[in-house]
Amino acid sequence: MIKKITLLGLVALLMPSCESVDENVVLFDEVSTEKVVKLANEEQSPTCAVHLKLAYATEENGHKAQVINEIIQKRLLNMHDLTMKQAIDSFANSYTESYRQNFRPLYNQDRTDSTKRSWYEYHYVITSQTQQGGKGTTAYIATIDYFEGGAHGTNMQQTILFDSKTGEELTLDNIFVKGYENTLTTILLQALQEKLDVGSMEELRNKGYLRNIKMFPSKNFILNDETITFIYNPHEIAPYDKGSMELTISLSSLNSILNKEYQ
Repeated sequence: MIKKITLLGLVALLMPSCESVDENVVLFDEVSTEKVVKLANEEQSPTCAVHLKLAYATEENGHKAQVINEIIQKRLLNMHDLTMKQAIDSFANSYTESYRQNFRPLYNQDRTDSTKRSWYEYHYVITSQTQQGGKGTTAYIATIDYFEGGAHGTNMQQTILFDSKTGEELTLDNIFVKGYENTLTTILLQALQEKLDVGSMEELRNKGYLRNIKMFPSKNFILNDETITFIYNPHEIAPYDKGSMELTISLSSLNSILNKEYQ
């Protein structure tokens, strides 16, 4: 028995089924790469390990996916005009090749000194997560961990705030009115003192904070509907052993310096 299909039915069968994507939401997927290379041609050679696992905006987002992914590549990998997979592979290849070229001659001089072997054990790791922010934003949070010699490695967070509708990056200059810096700095300093339960700059410095630097608004921040959180990485406002610091400020207390769309 042959079934008859109407023209309308045929069109429906031929058209790909798809769901409309909310323009205020950004869809992400993940891509990863891993590369480990030896510094010398010997069994106990030091190594350089690169592990990258990054979220990227998918094609369902339309043009804003390209905008977002270009920003991510530039900020985290110093790459551009590549697919995300190409970008992370290129970074891993470039980083490990630079490691070999720069440190093999030095290691050849030190290879008989076993106490120096750890100096040459390098790694570079980036992982990321995304979250729906407030006020029509999407937060991209990258955790970067690397060791390139020295007393200890570096662990830090880098955030990128996107306009969920356009994919454009939003900076503090987009969120706040012109001339916001002094007021915001004062509010952040007060928040730091409250979090550490101190009442003066002297007490703050006695705890190791702001000894050699003045308070400043961190460029790493996440915007929510009612608050904004500023992230300070190790070494930025205190010594490495103090770790990172997060300061969360209510948007209501910032009304006088917020642009209207973020109040």
